[in-house]
Amino acid sequence: MSSASSSVRRIAATVLAAAAVVGAAALPAAAHDGDRHHQRPRVEISRVQADSPGRDDRSNRSLNNEWVEITNTTRDGINLRGWTLRDSDGNRYRFDNVRIAPRATIRIHTGNGRDTRTDLFQDRRNYVWDNGSDTATLRDDRGRTVDTETWGRRR
Repeated sequence: MSSASSSVRRIAATVLAAAAVVGAAALPAAAHDGDRHHQRPRVEISRVQADSPGRDDRSNRSLNNEWVEITNTTRDGINLRGWTLRDSDGNRYRFDNVRIAPRATIRIHTGNGRDTRTDLFQDRRNYVWDNGSDTATLRDDRGRTVDTETWGRRR
């Protein structure tokens, strides 16, 4: 009986050792997945006003009524330095040292104005977003696409 008992103990020890090795290998992978999630900021294009209300007369007021809203859905502030917002024609707005607060929204207007913590201005004299169809693409400082918003028929 002593021989059978020691065999059972050896088998149990082997199973426990194998489980420990598998568990130890899985733990860093799970921790890494969690870290990767926190490293990627969750910023999204939340709204687009491509068609400025009223006549398209290229006045600064009309240009500033064309805008894109970007929302930070996380609990952490995010610096958008080096991020870009583009249309399908290649017009690009590059964010300077802009911090978007946790769970906050900023609006990027086409025309001229004074930047605030909630409103940024591209300082353009022509419309950027096509009324009928266009795509807004938000990219991070490494050029990776973070979000896109498309409206109308694709060309």
